Amino acid sequence: MKREYRYYQIDSFTKDKFTGNPAGVVVNADGLSEAEMQHIAREVNNSETAFIFASDRPDYDVHIRFFTPIVEVPICGHATIAAHYARATELQLESTRVLHKTGAGILPVDIVRENHDYKIVMEQGAIDFGPVIEGENKAQLLGALKLSEEDLIADAPVQIVSTGHSKVMIPLKCKDNLNQIAPNYEALSQLSKSISCNGYYVFTMAEGNNDVLVEGRMFAPAIGINEDPVTGNANGPLGPYLALHQLIRPSGSSFRFRSMQGETMGRPGIVEVEVLLHAGRPVSVRVAGQAVIVYQAKFVF
Repeated sequence: MKREYRYYQIDSFTKDKFTGNPAGVVVNADGLSEAEMQHIAREVNNSETAFIFASDRPDYDVHIRFFTPIVEVPICGHATIAAHYARATELQLESTRVLHKTGAGILPVDIVRENHDYKIVMEQGAIDFGPVIEGENKAQLLGALKLSEEDLIADAPVQIVSTGHSKVMIPLKCKDNLNQIAPNYEALSQLSKSISCNGYYVFTMAEGNNDVLVEGRMFAPAIGINEDPVTGNANGPLGPYLALHQLIRPSGSSFRFRSMQGETMGRPGIVEVEVLLHAGRPVSVRVAGQAVIVYQAKFVF
């Protein structure tokens, strides 16, 4: 008996087709094996493809698994936006909250219906400030990115930070250095084995743009993503990093900012980040974005 699976190709963190970050979504994944999901992810060749499964427990509404072309990952920001945008569009949802089970835990996602369209707001996982990259590992990293110590923002460490899927935060002084990076991907992949982190988020504080606070690029060759256009799971942990190291000085119980990524790839997109604070310390992160459907298809097994 043939099995048919509905597939959406979606650009996340944008409303313009062929910009932002493309993700695949299979909205009715029940019955797919892990091998079949990996085959689909490899075939469509997006940085991540999301597979939505029905819930079999009362404590969450859907179960979503995420695959790069070569490996499963616990969670993915832009593919989360894509998955819930596809599901909301298909079901014609009103504004609601959905609890989704992921490799980073059961997390809430708010579906916000506005102007006959949707914005997706996802709460990310627990904030984890990991080790600072120093010594030989830092030298290898800078060599792989063809950067020097002088290119980095003073007193802001190169540090692993996670809100469910860890990234190395690498702060640069100026946009020119950001745009000129041409990494040694094999060297980055080898370093990932040493530091147990697959993603490298290089960013700079935006100049002369009151609407955007940060511009960045993200590299993850160890999991098959040489460069990712727009990355929710990099810009999410970026918020706590900025607050912890006083690159911004928020007042009150929260702060918000917008980050731009993907310009050098010709796929610009905007990530909206909100960080909640307690006694001045970041305690949780929400990431929001828009999306647009590029095409629909089906897989038949």
